[in-house]
Amino acid sequence: MVEVLVIALGLVVGSFLNVCIARIPHGESVVMPASHCPTCETPINWYDNIPVLSYAILRGRCRSCGEHISARYPLIEILTAVLAVMLFHAGFPPQELALYAALVAALVVMTFIDIDYRIIPDVITLPSILIAPAAAFIVGQITVAESIFGILAGGGVLWGIAALYQFVRKQEGMGLGDVKMLAMVGGFMGWEASLFTLVVGSLFGTIIGVGMMIFRRGRLDMEIPFGPFLAVGTLLYLFGGPELIGWYLELPRLL
Repeated sequence: MVEVLVIALGLVVGSFLNVCIARIPHGESVVMPASHCPTCETPINWYDNIPVLSYAILRGRCRSCGEHISARYPLIEILTAVLAVMLFHAGFPPQELALYAALVAALVVMTFIDIDYRIIPDVITLPSILIAPAAAFIVGQITVAESIFGILAGGGVLWGIAALYQFVRKQEGMGLGDVKMLAMVGGFMGWEASLFTLVVGSLFGTIIGVGMMIFRRGRLDMEIPFGPFLAVGTLLYLFGGPELIGWYLELPRLL
């Protein structure tokens, strides 16, 4: 029964995250006006706004104008519900669970905004960086010193890489949004999490980038958002990073 409630809550939160993804890049309020069709802008009735179910009943179309609505909306709702269940079963204490739930929600929003607009909004990262040490003091998932050092390590390392790339290539290879995102991760989870996220994110980014380069027959003029890979790295650390690090350190002995 509790798991059903967690899934339902995850779906509802996912519906709200869809609103954030659509509106934050345009500087619009995520509260007003009410949800509306992206094509005809007709307000959506409550019974047409039930996560996943309404989309299925309407077959992915607006009741008013009949235009197709992207399947990404229910997919984000389902993704958020899956992550909520994973958090619920991860065994975090209640305060940490609430903190990490907020962090995961922010990761989902930043990921899809970065995919759509190649930006990571300051309205999410900067307040989070400022709040992180206070959260560490209140929740105690890490110490305040670890939070501050995580901010400096995460943001500083990635900023140094970006600056070096720009100096060598004479062009920007990474936006400051990625730097702030990694600083945010370090602030909430510590320097080990930020470095783990950077390494794993870079690994996944390289694999995808090489694959796309091969698919596009060697063309290098493509822009790949790095935020989603940082989000993947953060989630991997959250759900098993220390264990993965321990396994990696033991690997030479096993070989």
